[in-house]
Amino acid sequence: MSQTTSPAAASAAPEAARRTGLRAAGLPFNLRQSGIYVALALIVALFSVLTGGDLLQPQNISNIVVQNSYVLILAIGMILIIISGHIDLSVGSVVGVTGAVAAVLMVNHHVPWPLALLVTLVVGAVIGAWQGYWTAFFGLPSFIVTLAGMLIFRALTMTVLGNQGIGPFPDAVRTLSNGFTSGYLGNVGLGALGGADLFSLLAGVATVAALALSQWRTRVARLGYGQAVDPLPVFGARILAAGALIMAITVQLARFHNLPWVLVLLAALVLGYSLLTGRTVFGRHVYAVGGNLQAAMLSGVRARAVVFWLFVNMGVLAALAGVIFAGRLNQAGPTAGNQFELDAIAAAFIGGAAVQGGVGKVVGAITGGLIMAVINNGMSLIGAPSERVMLVKGLVLLAAVAFDVWTKRRAGAPLLR
Repeated sequence: MSQTTSPAAASAAPEAARRTGLRAAGLPFNLRQSGIYVALALIVALFSVLTGGDLLQPQNISNIVVQNSYVLILAIGMILIIISGHIDLSVGSVVGVTGAVAAVLMVNHHVPWPLALLVTLVVGAVIGAWQGYWTAFFGLPSFIVTLAGMLIFRALTMTVLGNQGIGPFPDAVRTLSNGFTSGYLGNVGLGALGGADLFSLLAGVATVAALALSQWRTRVARLGYGQAVDPLPVFGARILAAGALIMAITVQLARFHNLPWVLVLLAALVLGYSLLTGRTVFGRHVYAVGGNLQAAMLSGVRARAVVFWLFVNMGVLAALAGVIFAGRLNQAGPTAGNQFELDAIAAAFIGGAAVQGGVGKVVGAITGGLIMAVINNGMSLIGAPSERVMLVKGLVLLAAVAFDVWTKRRAGAPLLR
């Protein structure tokens, strides 16, 4: 006999599983949600010791942000795709082809960079719409559609560039990719640490305040709905730890060349997409489609439209990453974006996304991307060969997905749907 799951029951089941998982694990906090941040702290501490403190030097922290910004941008779009129950294997190739389009417009045809950037983002949106149509409306598996796209757009990259690099890019694009904010308010003394940019420090304080307020409002809202929350001491400790980490990074950046412009862009994207997923109807629909497609459609969610627009969004973010990557190298090349899709997917899964969909957060994807970035940077500092770096990254990804499956088993949730 078939049984139809009501929308209310569908939304209550994950919460019940989370409650059960907490009791089964015997911990006072949600291990699945908080474990990723503990893992990041441990990895940073490990490589700080192994590198003799070089990992946390101001210039190196700045390098970690700037050198991995495009992967973090891709991770934001990828986490939404994975939450909806799909995958995108073409983002690396889309980075390449959109960077090529930007280079042809800005360098070969001398189109003003704001207009060229806008056209490039539109090209990314068209690419996303193409793949979204085949996935959402024609019904092809996203794995096949984007695998084909990976080959098609890599071929288009080579065609647009004539199989050679094109550069250099305008100063404004290079500044967005590699530049830093100016010292608008001057420097202040930090004792033994020396001087630091006051504007950057105030930006860090504002970020911590906004994070604390947002988390408090989320806690109050969940309590209002009778949902499980961390005990107040654990909640406070988590906010203090996050705030201390943000301020530590901000101080180091303020001591170097102030805030990288790409970090400002990333902060805006994280804030915007966190609000989109947590505070809007569309965001709730994304989770509903990935969590229980049948229940979502019975509730009136236009699942095909949701999936279509998620792929459009992924195309736009890939185009933005393509411009930033090309601007950082100061040229667009035929191999640009090679294997970026693997890093973006790994960041999403390490950051807490579920293989079956319906679970994940933008902040988690950024944290997963930072874990990969710290591993790359830390192992480079200690002189590890590239094959060892790939080995460690593969093991971390496997451990993250295994942890996701383990928490489901402890919560008594089914592994297949």
